[in-house]
Amino acid sequence: MRIEQIASKALEKVNFDRYLLSNIIFARIDELSRGAKPLVNKNPKVDKLSDIALLEIAEGKIGLERVEEAQK
Repeated sequence: MRIEQIASKALEKVNFDRYLLSNIIFARIDELSRGAKPLVNKNPKVDKLSDIALLEIAEGKIGLERVEEAQK
């Protein structure tokens, strides 16, 4: 799947709120960079963390609720 298609699906998951999407992506990149395991079949040593985070959102594996829980 192309990154444009993944981004479109991710935007749908956050009701087309680009600001919210960017905040969720940033928070997930932070988690991944600190050693969190990806929830999709991607390798963080090979794939960009932003692409992994975007794919996780597009597939519904993470959302705002999960990010808020992790920050507590």
